[in-house]
Amino acid sequence: MNQAIWTTSEGDKKVEVTFHVGDTVRVHYKLIEHEKVSGKTKREVKEETHERTQVFEGIVIGIKGSGPNCMVTVRRIGAAAVGIERIFPLQSPWIKKMEVKKTGSVRRAKLYYLRGKTGRDATRIDEAEPAQVKTP
Repeated sequence: MNQAIWTTSEGDKKVEVTFHVGDTVRVHYKLIEHEKVSGKTKREVKEETHERTQVFEGIVIGIKGSGPNCMVTVRRIGAAAVGIERIFPLQSPWIKKMEVKKTGSVRRAKLYYLRGKTGRDATRIDEAEPAQVKTP
């Protein structure tokens, strides 16, 4: 089965998130910005760094590798109907949190055909029904 498991351990608790190709996920990742700030004179230039968390929400269109070497490709539609893809390594210290917004029902391991679609067709994936537990 084409799935990935993202794990993190913050303090005493361990968090595991399992997702598949076709799921809509939100990836919270740490971003470091460097900014040059001029001082009182022209020669006096300081460099400041800021850390912030940015959210990337999109559809998982591919999973490569397995275990700790797993890479996940997430695609979203940005402004002016431009497709944005980003590849995330799962075992990265930059990823702070991952959450699954919707589970998709697809029959392909790679959803590269979404690259050719525009507008609503690029984000339209059937939603999977939750698994029913059989009681004897």
